[in-house]
Amino acid sequence: MESISSLLQEHRIFNPSKEFSQNANIGSMESYASMRQIANLDPLTHWNEQANKIHWFSKWETILDWKYPHAQWFKEGYTNAAFNCLDIHKNTPTMQKTALLWEREDGLRQSLTYEELHSKVCLLANALKSIGIVKGNVITIYMGMNPEAIIAMLACARIGAVHNVVFGGFSSDALRDRINDSSSVCIITQNATLRRGASIPLLTSVEQAVKECPTVQSIICKDAINIESPLIQDWDTILLNQNDICEAEHLESEHPLFFLYTSGSTGKPKGLVHTTGGYLTHVRYSFEMVFDPKPNDIYFCSADIGWITGHSYVVYGPLMHGMTILIYEGALNHPHPGRIWELIASYGATILYTAPTAIRSFMGVGNHIPEQYALDSLRLLGTVGEPINPEAWMWYHEVIGKSRCPIVDTWWQTETGGIMIAPVPGAVPTKPGTATLPLPGILADVIKKNGESCQENEGGYLTITYPWPGMARTIFGDGERYKSVYWSEFPPNELHQGMYFTGDGARKDEDGYFWIMGRVDDVVNVSGHRLGTAEIESALVSHPAIAEAAVVARPDEIKGNVLIAFVTVIQQKDMDLSTLENELKQHVAKEIGALAKPEEIRFTSSLPKTRSGKIMRRLLRELVSHGTISGDTTTLEDFSALEQLRPDEE
Repeated sequence: MESISSLLQEHRIFNPSKEFSQNANIGSMESYASMRQIANLDPLTHWNEQANKIHWFSKWETILDWKYPHAQWFKEGYTNAAFNCLDIHKNTPTMQKTALLWEREDGLRQSLTYEELHSKVCLLANALKSIGIVKGNVITIYMGMNPEAIIAMLACARIGAVHNVVFGGFSSDALRDRINDSSSVCIITQNATLRRGASIPLLTSVEQAVKECPTVQSIICKDAINIESPLIQDWDTILLNQNDICEAEHLESEHPLFFLYTSGSTGKPKGLVHTTGGYLTHVRYSFEMVFDPKPNDIYFCSADIGWITGHSYVVYGPLMHGMTILIYEGALNHPHPGRIWELIASYGATILYTAPTAIRSFMGVGNHIPEQYALDSLRLLGTVGEPINPEAWMWYHEVIGKSRCPIVDTWWQTETGGIMIAPVPGAVPTKPGTATLPLPGILADVIKKNGESCQENEGGYLTITYPWPGMARTIFGDGERYKSVYWSEFPPNELHQGMYFTGDGARKDEDGYFWIMGRVDDVVNVSGHRLGTAEIESALVSHPAIAEAAVVARPDEIKGNVLIAFVTVIQQKDMDLSTLENELKQHVAKEIGALAKPEEIRFTSSLPKTRSGKIMRRLLRELVSHGTISGDTTTLEDFSALEQLRPDEE
């Protein structure tokens, strides 16, 4: 696919500071380049070395068994995820170290050492066994962002049960569908969670869902009150008489660790299957490479446990490294707009990993908010979830990082299990807006429709050209869908053994850095030209008056499609929106080209987002095309955001 993206160049380069590099695990580009060359020439040896860094009860014989499109990694080996997060720290000072720091919106706090976390995981693991849970059973976890959710995940992993975490913001219908598709036999939940000052009744949703879930045999509920159903048992009560010693099950490397459902714009959710040994190998390695962990770090990832980021980089990656993890139950801008900065200052967080959407929303309320808090404890900043536009990158760098904290812009997916493309902070120079280079051992390329590699700055399809350990093995119960969605675009031929198509468009610049252009279905045809909407959004938010932007296409009889932009404005007095609209159109024309000018710009105080912070462009496309919303809105956080986006009636 052709793209005008090469016109939108980024020439600002930020080298790692000497101070950071001196203390980094990989402290120079020379060392990194050498490691990457060796790993990419022989990825099997590379991943074999990384697998040896986790604990195994017994080792493997086969590094990779690849039968397109299915991979098995270290398949004869036996390991356990909970053991690798907890038991490996036994007889070390880490056991007395704080594992979890938790705070809720209302100020309630709790902390757990590794020893305490280990004890609580064993108690719940034994409780699960006491109600008949056995290896291979699927348990759905439907909770807020709290220690119990992490304990539940690790307890499942300890006994070989498969956890299926469903985000606590999903409706009872969405929960029901995920329970039924996964054939869950047990649900672990809580009475209610807090978000934006409101109590969200999770148990009520569970009770509604299980009316149509015939496989569910039991429900364990934290803080259960007025229990009437014989299915429900109170968390604290069921743990009372349990033993806090539970030996970790020896599990095959390919034993399923978890299912995680991703929503498509159409069709039923896809239950991605992630297995144990390969996933742990990839997540441990990528966490070490990207976050450069140090013993005294306070690590704050703002992702919810219901998403893959919460699995890989709130739970498994940090715990394997003995990190102190800060988690927050609630909205990052509630009960006041500086809440996230207050948390960082209060706990002395050293690493922050959050979403570009959140960063842009923080920008929108003004610099004076973060400037009220002491953020000097921060040493590393990260972004996840979608491409970050250069202006938001620069704000993050200057206002939050005070121009001294490296930024690790990470690209990966639920399907990949762990980070694939990201700068190694002590070694790789960064540019605002690019995730830079694939990690050593990750073979990625930008290719044309015919399978050939794209030239420099030529837009194409982002693909992974060789298997990797963290990859999802299949879609639960639907292997054909797995093959057709991810592996059919570029099937095996005489040049390769099959390539994973990520669904994203990208380009590589003169330094080989990867620039993610957004989903291929967000690349639209306007008058015969292929335009990446992510780049137009980036141009819009580079204007000083704009905080956030979302661009979608509306069918047009003459042009094929026209572009409609939705923007939120940074609060400014006496702003004439008609003048600003013309100014923004000219700004886009100057930054990219006249073809990229939006046909219409709609101003709004908020954009429709999922509860994880992603803008729901699918709903915006429906709105501009049909004037109504008919698709799934179960993940939408604020329904009122849609109403103000409708055009005024004539």
